[in-house]
Amino acid sequence: MKQSFTQWTFAAVTAAALSLPFAAGVHAETSGHTMLAASETMQKAEEAVSDTWITSKVKSTFLADKNLSGMDIKVETNQGVVALSATVKTDAERDLAIETTKNIKGVTAVSADGLKSAE
Repeated sequence: MKQSFTQWTFAAVTAAALSLPFAAGVHAETSGHTMLAASETMQKAEEAVSDTWITSKVKSTFLADKNLSGMDIKVETNQGVVALSATVKTDAERDLAIETTKNIKGVTAVSADGLKSAE
């Protein structure tokens, strides 16, 4: 009986030792998925920060320009696309707001369908 127990113990230890490389592979694969998920989360966070930064930069640029109604123009940014909406006094002001927005770093496009002129 003692020899059977010893053989069983040896077999169990051997099986455990042989399975370690496989366990490490599963852990590495799981870690890879975890790293991918973390990377995607970081990318989304960076996009949100970038969109927030773009919106703030557009608004502050509008406020600094005496030819624009900076307080009245609504600015929203989604993945670098800036949407402007409001009713401004003139076509020139509307055009200036669009051109100013296009010149902000990080802006990929401007949607000005909601930006109307009172003229």
